[in-house]
Amino acid sequence: MTFLQPYLVFAGSCALLCALTLLLLQLVKQRQRGWHDLVASLSKLDMVEVCAVATDYLAPHSGQIDLEPNEIWESLGGYQGLRKMRENAEVMLALAACAQQWNFTEAVIVTERMRLDAASLRRAVRRVELGLIPSKLLRRYQLTLPLHAQEASSAYYLMRQRLLCLYETSHAGLYPKLAAAL
Repeated sequence: MTFLQPYLVFAGSCALLCALTLLLLQLVKQRQRGWHDLVASLSKLDMVEVCAVATDYLAPHSGQIDLEPNEIWESLGGYQGLRKMRENAEVMLALAACAQQWNFTEAVIVTERMRLDAASLRRAVRRVELGLIPSKLLRRYQLTLPLHAQEASSAYYLMRQRLLCLYETSHAGLYPKLAAAL
């Protein structure tokens, strides 16, 4: 076992270096995309349903269980809908970064808030993915799958609202096209 240890460390280091390189290349590629390309790459979601699920999560009231787990799952479009939200979140972050050229101070703050929302969305989607694995060891994730789906929808909803408000104050000319795409 001890003679294999240096090889395992080396292999792990190489894997980590490759993953970081791929991430950096993806970020560079996304930075080179123009505003219109970014907006065109947004996937359409049923925002009425996403908003309903998100506000049920964000605005607690008596009798807090208004939506059944199946309703939540169907309203969000299942795993495909969550995947679209995660992909759109990355595009929305890039769009918020674009707004820095028009309104630097506000855009920096809004982008940072959106990064926190995006991290919450990624974490929730990852937990949903764990819940979809049929295993007795991951039973906890299966039971909380609707809660994590709601958490993802609320993070997406907040990101969308933050981005729309940023564009409304920073570049009103691009706002209608962005609102239509989102």
